[in-house]
Amino acid sequence: MTVADVAFYAFALVTVASGLMVTLSRNPVHAVLWLILAFIGASGLMVLMGAEFVAMLLLIVYVGAVAVLFLFVVMMLDIDFAALKGQITHAMPLALLVGVVLLLELGLGIGAWVEADGAMSLRDAPAPHGMDNARALGLILYDKYIYLFQAAGLILLVAMIGAIVLTLRHRKDVKRQNVLQQMWRDPAKAMELKDVKPGQGL
Repeated sequence: MTVADVAFYAFALVTVASGLMVTLSRNPVHAVLWLILAFIGASGLMVLMGAEFVAMLLLIVYVGAVAVLFLFVVMMLDIDFAALKGQITHAMPLALLVGVVLLLELGLGIGAWVEADGAMSLRDAPAPHGMDNARALGLILYDKYIYLFQAAGLILLVAMIGAIVLTLRHRKDVKRQNVLQQMWRDPAKAMELKDVKPGQGL
């Protein structure tokens, strides 16, 4: 057994165990920390596969931004987790049914899996000869599939705008900034000078 095999099994064990602990942790903060460890294990597996650029993206985007955002949201929101746990028993039969269906689909997929011709050679050389994987990924995204990549960006932009429009609520009890009123204000009316005598208060 080589060092690469030992590293693969170590990263795979950490990733699977962390993913299991994400679902079994009672404390949501601990679940997010286990999720971060699962991301780190997955990035290690990608490094072993020769996809260093994707591994760094996983660490920077998911661990550095998304997981930290989850952690801050979970820690800042005042959620009564005891009340939420009391409602889990009502949805348990449906959750078990969904879990059984997913396990059956996973079993069917593994049972029907057949290795394609030339798969081993593609694993040994994930990028073309003499080219790093970052350059190869850039050529695929911005040359071969540029229109699909731009369409995916437009779909994400529309989804972001839709989420903002759906969640925007104008409340009367919230103070909002009026930029035009601030620009057009008269300093003579906005300020008043007081002549405070020595020894006296305002």
